[in-house]
Amino acid sequence: MTMKIRTIALSRLWPHPDHANRMSRAAFGKLMRHIKRTGYYEPLVVRPHPHKRGGFQILHGHHRCEALRRLGYETAQAVVWNVDDEQADILLATLNRLTGRDCLDHKLAILRRLRARRSIRELAQLLPQTRGQLERLTGAKPLPGAGQTSKRSPFATPMVFFVSDEQHAAIESALTALAEQSNQPTKAARRAAALTRLAADSSARARHASPLPPATQERAEQ
Repeated sequence: MTMKIRTIALSRLWPHPDHANRMSRAAFGKLMRHIKRTGYYEPLVVRPHPHKRGGFQILHGHHRCEALRRLGYETAQAVVWNVDDEQADILLATLNRLTGRDCLDHKLAILRRLRARRSIRELAQLLPQTRGQLERLTGAKPLPGAGQTSKRSPFATPMVFFVSDEQHAAIESALTALAEQSNQPTKAARRAAALTRLAADSSARARHASPLPPATQERAEQ
């Protein structure tokens, strides 16, 4: 399939009503600064709009489109895919989630090269990492596992769960209570430590409560 990048007026681009990807205010600010400074951005992925004649529906790049609008752009670069509603749903569910993971050594090399040219403050405004993360990653002290083949990474790994309102309330209550006992420096770190403690305690209880094998249980009952 041949794909060409087209220039499309922003007035002809419409967001998909069910796009689920959300970007934090800080990350969106970095995206806008990047586009404003460089003029570069990944082309949007769109399809001919199913209901608006001459329009296009965004499948991937909603935040880029919004950033371009706020920066005063009148057009956007986009790739047009001719897909039906079912294919569009599949793309919406995958395009923002099918990503790889950073190779630690290469990531550190890139960050340290950038650190040699720019201040931590400038990099924190441009890159996804926070100022604290950049200070740790580009520091003179080697990170644990750097230079070795390891699955451990200094980058936070997101975890997504879908729970009911009742389950959410119970989880929040437990996390809040345990997080208050943590001495981690940030709220996110305290909550991560609390969740880890909950998981470890639950795992330990599950092991102790595991039923005896049938043969062992029969002997115990005799």
